Order: sequence, then structure tokens, then C-alpha cells
Amino acid sequence: MNIILSGKDIVRIDGCLNKLVASSAAHCVFLIDRSGQLIAHSGNPSTVDVAALSALTAANFGATAEIAKLLGEDEFNLLFHKGNKENIYFSGVGEHLIVVTIFDNKTSLGLVRLRVNKITDELLEIFSAIFERSKYMNSE
Repeated sequence: MNIILSGKDIVRIDGCLNKLVASSAAHCVFLIDRSGQLIAHSGNPSTVDVAALSALTAANFGATAEIAKLLGEDEFNLLFHKGNKENIYFSGVGEHLIVVTIFDNKTSLGLVRLRVNKITDELLEIFSAIFERSKYMNSE
């Protein structure tokens, strides 16, 4: 589905992501769609190749969805990878979006999960209006 983000939409999305970075002490947060397109980000991605990370995250979610089906689940809507220095937490937001949070070992996974869950409802509200508006515009 093609969507058009207004300036107001971008401000609201950026506000959610900025709030997530500030409240969780994450290094950076990305909002991508399930096809791997970056929608917005906040924080300092440092040396991360954002385009590659977005594409690989979408592929990871696709592969994990197939694993879930094999196990009789509809979907796994969150993934976590722990490294020696950096950690990454992926969380599905509705059917179309994924929040990617990168944080170090000084920040707890529990805090990141709590903060991501908190902004998920806000993002769903923002994007339900965007999708509804886009559906109306695409039908004309």
C-alpha cells in the first residue's frame, strides 16, 4: 500500500521515536515497514548501514513468520538478539510496521520492551489514520 505522510504525521512519528530513545537510553530506534523501507529514525545509528539493517530486519521477520507457522503460531511479533556490546530488539507494530531498537548492555531489555510497548499504541493510532486516509485517496 502506498502511503503519504504529512508534515504533521512526521512530527508525531518523530515525537514517538524521540520519546522512546530518551526514555529507554537506547542508541537509536528505526521505524520500518515490513518490506524493509525506512520510515523514520531517532538517535545516533553511528556506523549502522540503515538501508541494509532495514532490509535484513524485514527478511528476518518474514523468516520468523514462517517458523511461527511451522510451530502452529500466527506470528512472533518480537525478536531479540544479544551481542557482546550491542543488542537489538525488533517489535511488530500492527500488520505493516516494525520498530527496531539498538541498545547496549547498560540498558535492560525489560526497560526497552516496556518503552516500546508504550509507544506501539501511539504509533498504531497515528498509522491507522494514515492508512485510512491513504485508502480513501487510492480509491479516487
